Amino acid sequence: MDLTTAPTTPATAPLKVAVILASNREGRFAPVIADWLLAHTEAHPGIVTDLIDVAEADLPTALSFRPGPGAQARLGALAPRLAEADAFVVVTPEYNHSYPAPLKNLIDWYRDEWQAKPVGFVSYGGVSGGLRAVEHLRQVFAEQHAVGIRETVSFHNAGALFDEQGRHRDPEGCDAAAKVLLDQLLWWGRALREARAARPYSG
Repeated sequence: MDLTTAPTTPATAPLKVAVILASNREGRFAPVIADWLLAHTEAHPGIVTDLIDVAEADLPTALSFRPGPGAQARLGALAPRLAEADAFVVVTPEYNHSYPAPLKNLIDWYRDEWQAKPVGFVSYGGVSGGLRAVEHLRQVFAEQHAVGIRETVSFHNAGALFDEQGRHRDPEGCDAAAKVLLDQLLWWGRALREARAARPYSG
């Protein structure tokens, strides 16, 4: 059979990856990193993406708060996008040795949408490259019954690594790291999608 014309099956259907942009600060560097990642996902066979920006989501900030109609609508609009995703990649900076509050807020508003799905991490920051934020996030997503991908991509002193057009000045290493991350995400995403279809996850 010619593989180029083979029918799509659940095992080979494109993996739906929600890329979560975790910073909402004014003047943030996050869009540069997200654009870099999206260029790699677009070139990767088998992956389609949905960019979820915490700044645009504008979710209410406390789980104990009773959201008004506008906030309820924003929460309701985001839920199916997360539910339809087969996998996630979180693009996060490091703030004070951890990750941004709006990201935690987004994670906490939802539950079933995260379960039995893989999560990859792309981080950036100063000397640490955002890795301390990633280690905290692994614990949070484990509590949500998600599977953290071992390999990460991290950018140390990120502002100096990209030119004015958002291109990495020396891309060989980070491009290789992105391929490893996305290959692992694809494997886990397909495996867990098949598992959920065969045996719905009860949490």
